[in-house]
Amino acid sequence: MQILNKDTNIDFLKLRKFAMALSLLLIIGSITSFFTKGLNYGLDFTGGTLIEVGYEQDADIPKIHEQLDGIQIKGAVVQNFGSAKVVQIRMPQQDHIENAKVGDEVLQALRADGAEVTKRDQSFVGPVIGEELKEKGGLAMLVALICIMIYVALRFEWKFSVGSVVALAHDVIIIVGFFSVTAVEFDLTVLAALLAIIGYSLNDTIVVFDRIRENFLRIRKGTSDDIVNTSLNQTLSRTLMTSITTLLVLLALFFYGGQTIHSFAEALIVGVFIGTYSSIYVASPVALLLGVKKEDLMPPEIEKEGEEFDTP
Repeated sequence: MQILNKDTNIDFLKLRKFAMALSLLLIIGSITSFFTKGLNYGLDFTGGTLIEVGYEQDADIPKIHEQLDGIQIKGAVVQNFGSAKVVQIRMPQQDHIENAKVGDEVLQALRADGAEVTKRDQSFVGPVIGEELKEKGGLAMLVALICIMIYVALRFEWKFSVGSVVALAHDVIIIVGFFSVTAVEFDLTVLAALLAIIGYSLNDTIVVFDRIRENFLRIRKGTSDDIVNTSLNQTLSRTLMTSITTLLVLLALFFYGGQTIHSFAEALIVGVFIGTYSSIYVASPVALLLGVKKEDLMPPEIEKEGEEFDTP
């Protein structure tokens, strides 16, 4: 499906200096917020207890908060899980209650008014495991970026490789900065979303790079800037169609998928916008900044057998 005219000719590169300044500003802001404010880590990283309970009637969330306050449970997140009768309670480690007893203390408080409450599930994540998850999650993203750089360098050219990795790092830093500024809980689902965004953004970038390579070999006249601009216009319809259809699914998950995947959907929504932007205004301009040209993509000449013996 073509949603834009085939003759679309938008001068994307005209705004690349402004775009680079904007990206630099967002990256500086994200890094500053991360080191000053930090992230609102979920229990997966900080350690704590998760309890899932069931009620005979619809659960009263504000009342549950009051009951937890009565036994001095601090920092609890209470939310419906799947239905109005099922509640999930996420609590950081409590100094005044042993981890082994926190589930019983909570159930006792919830049953104090005579309500029929059953414990459906309980799990505990220790702080050591949380730190290990942080390290392994960061290592997973680093390994992914290195593998991507090697793949793009082998498939295209090292200047495109650097451009793609810069674009992906740009996306990850800004999304982490978004979670730092908004203080939305950062848990394993968000980390999974970051890895998914790397794949999504890379796919978009590879499509653009493929078209740039084709046009470098096909178009005889024109500067590198002209060819990149032409390629961006030719892939724009596909980029918009992919982004719009993906966003429709993510918005449905965000509004109707429940609290459990709320942060996951939110990270992906931000990632689609940032990834689409970076495939146009980060990956290709960085390759141009490194001086990519037609000669870099020309296949090597193969010397024919016996050619050295030819006489003029």
